Amino acid sequence: MPPTRPSARRPRVTRTDTLVAVAALAGGLLLIAAKGYATWDAGQDLGKGWRVVALLGLVAAIPFRRTAPRAALLAATPAHLADVAIGPGFVSAVIYGDLLYAASLYGRRRTAEWLLGATITGTLAMAGFVLLQWHAVSAAVVVAALAGVTWAFPVMTAMAVREHRFTAQAERQRAEQVARLAELDRRGAINAERSRMARELHDVIANHLSAVALHSSAVLKVPDLDRDGINRAMEIIRENSVQGLAEMRRMINLLREGDGEGRDSPAAPRLDGLERLVGHTGRSDLSAALEVEGEPPELPAAVELAAYRIVQEALTNALKHGGPGEARVRLGYLRDRVVIEVCSPLGPDGPRLPGSGAGLIGMRERAAMLEGTFEAGPRDGVWRVRAELPVALEREDMERESA
Repeated sequence: MPPTRPSARRPRVTRTDTLVAVAALAGGLLLIAAKGYATWDAGQDLGKGWRVVALLGLVAAIPFRRTAPRAALLAATPAHLADVAIGPGFVSAVIYGDLLYAASLYGRRRTAEWLLGATITGTLAMAGFVLLQWHAVSAAVVVAALAGVTWAFPVMTAMAVREHRFTAQAERQRAEQVARLAELDRRGAINAERSRMARELHDVIANHLSAVALHSSAVLKVPDLDRDGINRAMEIIRENSVQGLAEMRRMINLLREGDGEGRDSPAAPRLDGLERLVGHTGRSDLSAALEVEGEPPELPAAVELAAYRIVQEALTNALKHGGPGEARVRLGYLRDRVVIEVCSPLGPDGPRLPGSGAGLIGMRERAAMLEGTFEAGPRDGVWRVRAELPVALEREDMERESA
C-alpha cells in the first residue's frame, strides 16, 4: 500500500493564536514608534498612521493562519503591499512571511507550488523596479535579497517541512507494514510448530495406543484364545508401551532443549528399525512383511524419520481398517530418493477405531515438507500408500555428473 500525502490539520482558533496576534500588534506598534521601517524617498514619509492601518490588516489575519491559511494570506496581502509601497517595514515583513509559511504548510501542495512561483516573480519584479528607478545594481541586489528572504524563503521552508512530514509518515506506514508482516511470520511459525507437534504426537501416541487397543481387544473378545496367542498379544502390548514411552521422552527432551527435528537424537527412530516394527505388526488374521530393494545409503535424519513415520502410520491404518491377509511393505533405495510403498488388504466400510483421516494428513505433510510426493487410496483390490522422498546428492556425485 503506497504512502499517502499527510492530510492538512485544521485546528480551531485557539487562545494561543489570539495572544500571538496581540503580541504582534504590540511589537509592531512599538517598532513603528521607533521608526523601524524604511522609505523609498528620504524626503517623503506618509506618516505612521497609514503604517498602523496596514499593521492592523496584517494582525487581523494571524489568528486564522492555521484554520484558513489561504484566506488569511489573501486578506493580508493588500495590507502588506500597501506597507511595501509606503516603505517596507520590519514587522510587516515578519508577519507576512509567517502567513506565507502557514499557507504553504497547512494548505494544499498546489498552493505552495503556486506561491513559490509568485514569490520568486515578485522578488525579481522588485529587483527590476529598483534597477529601473535608480539604476543601481547594488541596490537592486540588496532589495532582491531582502524580498527573497521575506517572500520566497518562507515558502521554500514550508515545502521542505511538508516533504519531511511526508517522509516521516511514509516511514511510519512502512514500519507498521513490517510489524504486521513480522506478526504474520510469527503466527505462521507458531502454526507450523503446532502442526509439527500434532504430527509427532499422533505418530507417537496414536500408533502405539492403537496397537495396544487392538491387541487388548483381541485378548478380551476371544474367550478361547490359547496361551501362545495371549503371550504374543501381551508382548506386542508391552513393546508398543515401551516404545511409546521412549519416544514421548525424546519429544519432551527436544521441547525442553528448544531444538526441533534438526537435532538427531539417538532415540529417534531410523529405517534400520523397520524390520522390528513390521515384525511386531499384525493381528490374528493379518500379518506384515518387509521387502527392501537397493543398498541403504547414508540418509539425512529428516528423511529417515519421515520414512519411518510413514511406514508406521500405514501399518497402523492397516491394523485399524484393513481386512484379513498380509500387509506388504516395500522400501526402495534409489540414487536420488527413497520410495516407500505399503499395500494392505481392503477392510469393511468404516474404521474400527476413531481417528480416521488424521494419519493420512500427517503422512502427506511429512512428504510435502521434504518436497516429496505422496498418494494413498484403493488400487487393484488393496489399499496402497506410496511416498517418494528426495535425497540430496552428495557434492562428489554432483561434481562427477557435471564432469
